[in-house]
Amino acid sequence: MTRHPVLSALGHIGLGSVGVGALIGAGALVEAQAFVLRRIEAAVLPSGSAPLKVLHISDIHLTPRQHEKLAFLRGVAALEPDLVVSTGDHLSSALAMPQLFDVLAPLLARPGAFVFGSNDFEGPHFRMPTAYLWANSTPRAPTADKAIPADKVRDHFVTAGWVDLDDARARLEIAGHIIELRGTGDAHVNQDHYGQVAGPADPQADLSLGVTHAPYRRVLDAMADDGVALILAGHTHGGQVCLPGGRPIVTNADIGPEYAKGLSTWTHEGHSSVLHVSAGLGSSPYAPYRLFCRPEATLLTLVSAPPKRAA
Repeated sequence: MTRHPVLSALGHIGLGSVGVGALIGAGALVEAQAFVLRRIEAAVLPSGSAPLKVLHISDIHLTPRQHEKLAFLRGVAALEPDLVVSTGDHLSSALAMPQLFDVLAPLLARPGAFVFGSNDFEGPHFRMPTAYLWANSTPRAPTADKAIPADKVRDHFVTAGWVDLDDARARLEIAGHIIELRGTGDAHVNQDHYGQVAGPADPQADLSLGVTHAPYRRVLDAMADDGVALILAGHTHGGQVCLPGGRPIVTNADIGPEYAKGLSTWTHEGHSSVLHVSAGLGSSPYAPYRLFCRPEATLLTLVSAPPKRAA
């Protein structure tokens, strides 16, 4: 049986020589490098449809010399998904842009779509590491810091063939499936404009897919009301610091902790969507830790939904 990385770290540090806080901190630093691939099945396709593999990546927050993260991403590329979706915050340093393009090259060769988070436009800023535990979920305005060359990242992705879904819609045919996509800018910095993509889901499509960086209620509610079958989001880092068992302490958004990572059902006024929030692959370089919340990518296998029972 594989031990939890935090517990393994605790077992290798002398309990008599350091305090409990130092032990937990050491374990949290170890866990931040303990990347894991989640495999989840979601029943969102029409009856009789062939399965569709969707790789969901998020919050890479890449900086130079993050060799373990780069190695994990190279391994993920070997999964050969039918569709790749990135829900933003790709970089935490402009110096890592060549490494990002290199490691994502095999995935960029596959059908894909993306949105940006605020950290795709502005570099990280110093804050006390413990401040994450009191993070404010109120949307904020972006700062004037333009250290991250978002336009270069966007151009590279689009030139490779990925679809930019920041306040945009698209339609793709993938592995025999017609997929309608819609997305928004980052709601955490008030850059979401759902009105630009609003409207009922296309009944002729096999799947209506919503993509957003930060899972704020206003975006999730609007997508559910429009009949979007599957919504993908990131931003929360899965809570980043969780209680034993993985329950987040904070979400950094206005959703409850039960929606901060993994697969759930989002319901609003009688309308429901399947929601997947990725715990992401990274964090701010000023808060490089995780506790009971391993960094992740997720391979979603989309399958046929069970037929609805007659009323």
